[in-house]
Amino acid sequence: MADGRTFLFLQGPHGPFFGALARALVAGGDRCLRAGFTLGDRVFWPRSLPYVPHQTGPGDWPAQLAAIIAAQGVTDIVLYGDTRPLHRMALDLARAHGVTAHVFEEGYLRPWWATYERGGANANSPLMDLPDAVVTGADPDAPAEPPDHWGDLRQHIFWGALWHLVTALGQFRYPGYRPHRDIGVAAEARLWLARILRWPLTAVTRAWRTAAIRRSARPWHLCLLQLDHDAAYRAALPDADTAAFIARVTADFAAAAPRHHLLVFKAHPLDDDRLPLARIVRTAARDAGIADRVRFVPGGKLARLLDGASSVVTVSSTGAQAALFRGLPVWAAARTVYSRPALASDQGLRAFFTAPRPPDRAAYLAFRAFLLATSQLPGGFYSARGRRQLIRRLPDRLRAGHGPYGPTTARRSGAAERQHLLALDRADRAGE
Repeated sequence: MADGRTFLFLQGPHGPFFGALARALVAGGDRCLRAGFTLGDRVFWPRSLPYVPHQTGPGDWPAQLAAIIAAQGVTDIVLYGDTRPLHRMALDLARAHGVTAHVFEEGYLRPWWATYERGGANANSPLMDLPDAVVTGADPDAPAEPPDHWGDLRQHIFWGALWHLVTALGQFRYPGYRPHRDIGVAAEARLWLARILRWPLTAVTRAWRTAAIRRSARPWHLCLLQLDHDAAYRAALPDADTAAFIARVTADFAAAAPRHHLLVFKAHPLDDDRLPLARIVRTAARDAGIADRVRFVPGGKLARLLDGASSVVTVSSTGAQAALFRGLPVWAAARTVYSRPALASDQGLRAFFTAPRPPDRAAYLAFRAFLLATSQLPGGFYSARGRRQLIRRLPDRLRAGHGPYGPTTARRSGAAERQHLLALDRADRAGE
C-alpha cells in the first residue's frame, strides 16, 4: 500500500460505476476516497472506503479540497465532466498541486465506448492541441459500421432517476449543495418521473413523425439539439440560449436553403422537457416564415433520421460523429473535438445550407481510428456489462505515466505517433 497512489473521486456518472472502479484500484494496492456533495454520492460509494462530505457552499470547496489533498496525500483526482463549477475549481487546484486529473465523459464515439482523458474533455481536451497530421494523417483499416442505437439508454435513465430521487430525499443533509443545473434536484426528479410516465405517448409521436419525414420526397437537414442543462453544452453554446440557437439556425435556413428542403430538429434522447422545445421550434419557424418546412422529433434513435439526411447542424453534439462516418456534411456552432478542416465544415451557416461541404472520408476514418486507439474505451457507465468492460482496462490506464494521447506528440512525426498509439492499443486488446 505504501507504494500505491491515492485517488480522490469527485462526482461521477449516475450509478455504481465510480464505486466499482475504486474497488478495482484498491485491489491493486491503491487507496481511494470520495468527496461527496449529495446523498446520491454517498449511497453509490462503497461503505468500506473513506468518504468526506462537503456540506457547505461552493465558496468553501477550494479550501476543503486543498485540505483533503494535503491531509490525505492525494496524488490523483477522478471526475466526470470538466465544466461543472465544482470540477473546474478542482482541476485548477489539481494543476497547482501537481495532482493528476483523470476525466471521464460520454464517448466521443457512441454508443459502445466511453471517453477517458487527462486534464480536460470536449473543448478542453488535450486532443484539441494535437495537429491534424497526428489525428487524421494516416490511412487506417476501415472501422466497423456504427450501431443504430444510442447505447445503455434504459439503464442511464434508471440510474439517473434513482440518483435524483435519493439526492432529493437527502437534501437536508447537504444544505450547501448547488447543482450545476438551473433547477433544484427535487424539481429535476419530478421532470424525470413525468418523462417516464409520458414515454409511451412520446414513442408513438416520435415514430409517426420520423416515418413521415422518411416517406417524404423532400430532402431534409438535421439539427441535433443537446441537453440544455448539460454543463459542457452550456460552456460551448455561442448563442444566448438554446432558443436563440434554434432561431438562428431557422432564420439562416430560411434565407439560404433550397425552398423545397426541410429542416428537422431532433431532441436529445435524454431530454426531460424542461424546455418547451416543440413550441420554441414552432415559434422560430413561424418568425422565419417557413412553418411548413420545419419539423420537430422528440428524441429517439439517430440513425433513422441520419439515413437520407442532406446535412447535420449542431452546437457540439457527439452524434455528429455518426454523420461524419456516413460522409454527411457537418456544421458545428462550437469548437469540438471533430472541428478539423477536413471534417466539420468551416463555412458560414448560410453558405453551408446553400451548398454544404462534405468531410474528407479518409481523414475521418483516420480520426476515428485514432480516437479508438487512444481515448475511447469499449464499455459504458450504466449497464453491468458495460462497467465490466471498462473496469478491466481502467486501473492500468489510470496508473500509467501518461494519458491516452502519449507523453508528447512532438517527438515523433504525425503518422509515426499515430501508428505508435495504434500499436499500443492493439497490444492492450490482444492481452485482454
